[in-house]
Amino acid sequence: MFKTMKSGILAAAAVIAATGGIASAQDISLDDILRQAREERRQAAQENREREQRFLAERNQQQARLNQVRGQVNAAEAESDRIEAEFRANDDRIRELQTELEAQQGEFGELFGAARSAAADLAAQLDGSVISAEYPGRSAILRKTAEAKTLPSVDELIFIYETHMEEMIGQSKVSKFNATVWNTKGESDTAEVTRIGPFVAFSGGEYYTMKDAENAVPRLTELKKQPNVKDATSNARSVASYSGDGYTAGTIDPTSGQLLDLYVDSPDLQERFNQGGLVGKVIAIVFAVGVVIGLLKLFTLFMTNSAVKGQVRRKSPSRGNPLGRVMMAYESNPNADAETLALKLDDAVLREIPKLERGLNLVKVFAAIAPLLGLLGTVVGMIITFQQITLFGTGDPKIMAGGISQALVTTVLGLIAAIPLLLLHAFASGFSKSVVQTLEEQAAGMIAERAESRS
Repeated sequence: MFKTMKSGILAAAAVIAATGGIASAQDISLDDILRQAREERRQAAQENREREQRFLAERNQQQARLNQVRGQVNAAEAESDRIEAEFRANDDRIRELQTELEAQQGEFGELFGAARSAAADLAAQLDGSVISAEYPGRSAILRKTAEAKTLPSVDELIFIYETHMEEMIGQSKVSKFNATVWNTKGESDTAEVTRIGPFVAFSGGEYYTMKDAENAVPRLTELKKQPNVKDATSNARSVASYSGDGYTAGTIDPTSGQLLDLYVDSPDLQERFNQGGLVGKVIAIVFAVGVVIGLLKLFTLFMTNSAVKGQVRRKSPSRGNPLGRVMMAYESNPNADAETLALKLDDAVLREIPKLERGLNLVKVFAAIAPLLGLLGTVVGMIITFQQITLFGTGDPKIMAGGISQALVTTVLGLIAAIPLLLLHAFASGFSKSVVQTLEEQAAGMIAERAESRS
């Protein structure tokens, strides 16, 4: 309103300034301005009253809503108290009825408890039995009986008895049946399965065991790694294809699948080698290079030794063997005295020795390096083991198994590489020494022959 009056006064001042000395027009304009100011103040007051009335109305509505919500909360709390009291009353009633039931059951209560226990034990036994592949669904019924809160029925008790009998009879038979089997990729198929009692089950020469699936229902699953024992696969095929009287050889697992499961976890030769890590691979490379060099050197010296022995039996020298070259050195000095000839022949023999021994020292070095690398792998593996112990403690031996395996595998690899390399070096050195000895003997004979001819 103050702003409006101020605008009116400014407007009046502007009109006064514009009209200058016109007195009558100035009086009329001021009255209008006053009326306009009063009208505006009246309208503002009216708006404020209306705004106040709306505020009061909304406040009353909010209060009503608040009262309504409080009433609902109080009603809910009352209902909760009622339900809780009813629950306590029902719980007390259940305990009373349970006590009354136990009193009325008497010895039958213990009997039914024993029946539930027997059902649970038998269900656990059937889960791992390959006989369940021939009679599926038995363990689920038994487990339902074991977990029931009510008394088992007569049919359920009879089922426990009959299942026991069925399992005992199945353990004494070699049976063939069609069943759903799962391969190592998790794919299912229907195949003819042959089982020997509760010990093993196989199809197509592949062994199967009962494994828990994702829904905890055991199923007949192919082993990830078939047993590598003598004639296991061929025995499985012969048992599966056998018919008629008599008997045939079969391979069984007396622990009903536990040994087969352990065999899957045992590493094969490739997995054991991989446990050696980088050090094991270096040892393998050293071994391979050493064996190649050793075999080549052994073959070369063997052929040289044969050639030298053949040269001994011939009078004409040949440049293709060390003795022939020594004989040529003898014949190239026909007028030399014995002492000079001895020096010439010694020089010829000395020139042959490096050729004969070339590569032998390398094989010997490889034979010495291999066990040292194995020792290095042992140290690295033990360091890894102690680091695992520092981080995770000694609670789980499997955590430390990696480092220990590397330590032992590298030690074994180092010894396996060193032994044949040492043998190769020994045989090759023997051939080399034999050739050198022949050369020296023949050279000494030539010198003696020259000395006798000059005497």
